[in-house]
Amino acid sequence: MASGKRIGVLGASSHVGSALLPMLAWADFDVIAFSRQEMSSTVLPVTWRIAKSLASSADHEEISYWICLAPIWILPEYLTAFQASNAARIVVLSSTSRFTKQDSIDPADQMLAQRFAKSETDLQEWAKKAGVECVILRPTLIYGLGRDKNICEIARLIRRLGFFPLLGQAKGLRQPVHCSDVAQACVSALFAANEVDKSYNLSGAEVLSYRDMVARIFNAMGLKPRFIKIPLVLIRVGFVILKILPRYRSWSFSMMERTNQDLVFDHQDASRDLGFNPRPFRLDPEDLEIGGL
Repeated sequence: MASGKRIGVLGASSHVGSALLPMLAWADFDVIAFSRQEMSSTVLPVTWRIAKSLASSADHEEISYWICLAPIWILPEYLTAFQASNAARIVVLSSTSRFTKQDSIDPADQMLAQRFAKSETDLQEWAKKAGVECVILRPTLIYGLGRDKNICEIARLIRRLGFFPLLGQAKGLRQPVHCSDVAQACVSALFAANEVDKSYNLSGAEVLSYRDMVARIFNAMGLKPRFIKIPLVLIRVGFVILKILPRYRSWSFSMMERTNQDLVFDHQDASRDLGFNPRPFRLDPEDLEIGGL
């Protein structure tokens, strides 16, 4: 891995981007960061650009290496730009939701799984035709740096209610993966020798039940775990009420059902080919933004 290389990062202001950009900048890469919003940095030596300009400009600078953290289904807007910049390899984030939500009772979940699957297939077909090396990474539940929509939402709910509602035993297994470990996998995949046109699942080092995962969140907040089992009918009513609030409009009852389903994935391929070495599930104060809850 040689420093000084120019790397384009699409979706640079995303959750994983907040971990990735310092890694690249501190390794002395020339980082061109693209975001939907206008961004600037007085701390990191990163050049920020508006993503829209990448899709619309006819004049593209040479960027041989790309890491794409934006939703995979928006990439067709940028494929012409990738080719025009003489892209040699791109690393793209997808999600294990491609598999975990395909049999969901919620049609929206099923559509999301199909969207991930189709986007992966379309991207791989384009890369093959364009002669661009492509590596797809599928993380499990991402947490870290206080910016995720999973662990932090659970922490907010605990702070507001003083307890966490459960459907049944909440015994489904989880493997949360830290955003910094996902970011490191992106960098490794970008420069791994011969590991091209492949896809890898990225999971955390530790397997624990959903209930135990939530108990860890209580502990990290300095609180004693307190669970209350809620009858099915009340949970359904609760979700109807929650969806009135803008923050929770994307929530569905299927989320509670999945607390009793195993969502675990083997990451041995990523460990072998990319040196992926994720941490156990542990939470630091900055991972929860406890002060902002």
